[in-house]
Amino acid sequence: MTGKLFIISAPSGAGKTSLARALIQSVANAEMSISHTTRQRRAGEVDGKDYFFVSEPEFLAMAEQGVFLEHAQVYGNYYATSRVAVEKMLSDGTHVLLDIDWQGARLVREQMPDAVSISILPPSVEELERRLRSRGSDSDSVIESRMQQAFDEMCHCEEADFIVLNDDFNAALHDLTLILNGESDRLRPLSVDLAVLLQGGSGR
Repeated sequence: MTGKLFIISAPSGAGKTSLARALIQSVANAEMSISHTTRQRRAGEVDGKDYFFVSEPEFLAMAEQGVFLEHAQVYGNYYATSRVAVEKMLSDGTHVLLDIDWQGARLVREQMPDAVSISILPPSVEELERRLRSRGSDSDSVIESRMQQAFDEMCHCEEADFIVLNDDFNAALHDLTLILNGESDRLRPLSVDLAVLLQGGSGR
């Protein structure tokens, strides 16, 4: 049985990483796709587990050879999704979770139209900013930049097949599990007005 590709996108602070990690624990045959990157390895990171760490010349050569489903440059570093790795996991019957932004999601959907795309949103602008500030590691200017990027991401949420609101972690995880298990008819109704949520970013 062939696995299915699930694209998960969300603004920074929406809880995507925590939800994705919990999701692969709750769905037996689901795994995260491991990206290639040119950025330096951080303390505790493992090559082949957190990322595939490659040099910039290696990365650019792989991109030229068509190895990647999508790739992008973020803050001076390159990131990409390996087409070969994803196709191998799918052929083995594994559901693959792809953690990328809306631009990458659009590129992957063009090449793999059977992929299911999911956008995770915060319950409010205020909660999103609170989560970013609670990390305690970013300056006001960095948070402002991340908030603007968050709104850029959220403005494309309706391109996704499903929108999941992370107002309650366990409820959001349950919704994601339903989607992976093909039971989307049991999803919670969206309890936020998208127009109001996105309007919160006007003027930023």
